[in-house]
Amino acid sequence: MDWSPAGVPGQYGRTALVTGGSGGLGLEVARALAERGAHVVLACRSTARGRAAAARIGGSTEVVRLDLASLDSVRRAADGIRRRHRRLDLLVNNAGVMFPSRPRTEDGFEPHFGVNHLGHFALTGLLLDLMHGVPGSRVVTVASLAHRAGRGAMDGPRARDGAGHRSLSAYGRSKLANLMFARELQRRLAGSGAETLSVAAHPGLSATALWQGEAPAWLRPVSGVALRLLAQPPERAMLPVLRAATDPHLPGGAYLGPGERFESRGAPAPASSSRASRDASARFCLWELSEALTGVRYGLAPARTAAGGSPTTAGR
Repeated sequence: MDWSPAGVPGQYGRTALVTGGSGGLGLEVARALAERGAHVVLACRSTARGRAAAARIGGSTEVVRLDLASLDSVRRAADGIRRRHRRLDLLVNNAGVMFPSRPRTEDGFEPHFGVNHLGHFALTGLLLDLMHGVPGSRVVTVASLAHRAGRGAMDGPRARDGAGHRSLSAYGRSKLANLMFARELQRRLAGSGAETLSVAAHPGLSATALWQGEAPAWLRPVSGVALRLLAQPPERAMLPVLRAATDPHLPGGAYLGPGERFESRGAPAPASSSRASRDASARFCLWELSEALTGVRYGLAPARTAAGGSPTTAGR
């Protein structure tokens, strides 16, 4: 179905939380939602940058401090949001790191996995009941083309191994986890009869601050050429995320990305994904691991299992 940002429905009366809303894609998504009438909560590591972004956005906004590298910070942010809001219509899990300098998070996790996946897993679980029974409520998780670079099953030791934290494979595993989480969340929501949907999107290539990390030496010239030839500005790259957040015709479990040049740029369209992201058994194991590592349990029934005990592939 054709889609245009001009056709995004009004968001009046809706409350949207955008992680990493102080810059890059998050700022552009937050701006678009606020312009259409939503009250936007900017969840940012730096409240000063968050307030500056809110001033630029205008409309109805508030700023909450959220450091996804700290599960204590995630819980404090969730508590603050719950005190101020009785419902949440939209949660955009956008913030992330790529090639950070620190080898581990505050809780001892490899930083890509800890921030990009576990932080968002915990935040979503702590806020999900605010979305129950809210018509049109939706969780949007931002993945990446790099999810295809994710190699190897995630387990407890690998989740805490910061030795390769500047590698593309570590970043890829975290973005693969994002996509697997979005799909497993949708399967569990649907199985529990919840109205809330879970969808995912990726921005293709965009020259945002995410690229300012310490990339591996071999990747720098490659990424430089790719960004010059294929990247689009954040206000265009954010469109798959905006569509994922607002298109009323989008089904749960959908995955969107740019529709041109190997999904690097262009208008939002259904995106392709790796075989690993469609592995229902691996998604189930990742969910169990994430609950164990974060201590956040969703209370959603596990996916229906086949006779052999492993999760079925329904809802891939």
